[in-house]
Amino acid sequence: MTEEGKQSERYVPSDQHHMAIPWQNFAPNQDTPIKQARVKARASIVGRIGIMMLSCGTGAWRVRDAMNTVARVLNLTCSADIGLTTINYTCFDTGHSYSQILALPNTGVNTDRLFVLETFVSQFDQKYGDLTLNQLHRKLDKIQQTPGHYSPIVKGLAAAIACASFIFLLGGGWIEMFCTFIGAGIGNWVRGEMGKRKLTTISGIAVSVGIAEITYFLAFKGLQFFYPISGNHEAGYIGAMLFVIPGFPFITSFLDLSKLDMRSGLERLTYAIMITSVATLCGWLIALIVNFQPENFVPLGLSPIILLLLRLPASFFGVYGFSMMFNSSQKLAITSGLIGAVANTLRLELVDFNTIPAPAAAFCGALVAGLLASIINRTNGYPRISLTVPSIVIMVPGLFIYRGIYDIGLNEIGNGALWLTRAALIILFLPLGLFVARYLLDKDWRHFD
Repeated sequence: MTEEGKQSERYVPSDQHHMAIPWQNFAPNQDTPIKQARVKARASIVGRIGIMMLSCGTGAWRVRDAMNTVARVLNLTCSADIGLTTINYTCFDTGHSYSQILALPNTGVNTDRLFVLETFVSQFDQKYGDLTLNQLHRKLDKIQQTPGHYSPIVKGLAAAIACASFIFLLGGGWIEMFCTFIGAGIGNWVRGEMGKRKLTTISGIAVSVGIAEITYFLAFKGLQFFYPISGNHEAGYIGAMLFVIPGFPFITSFLDLSKLDMRSGLERLTYAIMITSVATLCGWLIALIVNFQPENFVPLGLSPIILLLLRLPASFFGVYGFSMMFNSSQKLAITSGLIGAVANTLRLELVDFNTIPAPAAAFCGALVAGLLASIINRTNGYPRISLTVPSIVIMVPGLFIYRGIYDIGLNEIGNGALWLTRAALIILFLPLGLFVARYLLDKDWRHFD
């Protein structure tokens, strides 16, 4: 019996709904240097690197660029069609071709793994191009099996810090920040525990948002029991659910659309809208149950200088917390936080001084974040998307989106449409600012070929 026949006898298909791929079985001779292997074996490396990068949440352009880089080293031509969770690709050499469809069971964000993979791809020719197929798959196994930096408890704490900072930047005071800290922390911890058990994304969003808002309600009533707090402070309950903002798919969807990766862009946008819709509708139902309303925040009475000095650390900790939720290393999270402190504070100050409208201010903030990320990328290699998305997630107008859905749910269509229109304009200008920054400082991004 041939070696390939023996492997076929030993092979047991996966029992998962999205069947796991036995990457080690792509060639009968695993010890052949990868550059001398058959098209099928070489293409398996190209496809596996692509699907691993896609699982990190990055956009189609970056995934295709990584696949092309590896394909060139392996003397292959690669053509790929990339979506939110799937890749259809074909690899060619002189006389042979191999096509494959790869799919993910779920989507998510892992900025640290993305950094490791981008480093792996950039060093592939010098360090890994002469390895065998078996050695390469073992190295990719090691990258894929690396656990996240943070447990659900730590991610819950990161969400608490981020959302408490977020609610201050929206105009809330210490009461709203305290209740948001408790609600968002417990809510995101619950979402993390559900994710560990591989429960569906929709249920994770709905349950975590519901628990976050109920926790905010209990914390608020607990404070009222000890202190004479007016009901106006209940408006901060919106902050407790802001940890579910789908920043990565929102931003990468527009970046993909700008590069005419229509399939990936539309799928990512649909996913982001789905997550936002589920979160806001669930939040609306909970608000009706506990009789909370999204009113204006009580004025803080701070001078412009004091407000500016407080916005800088609030923006830093907001971005730092979101970056930790995306599994960024501490260095990467701190770097993102510093970018966000500059970019988001600039945006808020432009709006406060009535210099320009809020959408244009969002464009300026995103542009500054993109420029700073590109400069840092050239010095330490951090992926731009891992720096920019956490920096501008805090600029996404989650409050506007929620108030729009809330008003529409009460049949106040005019007010709801106004809030949603204001939110849409800001959301559109955020990726546009990143696109311009990338266009100015990345020559590969400026061209199509």
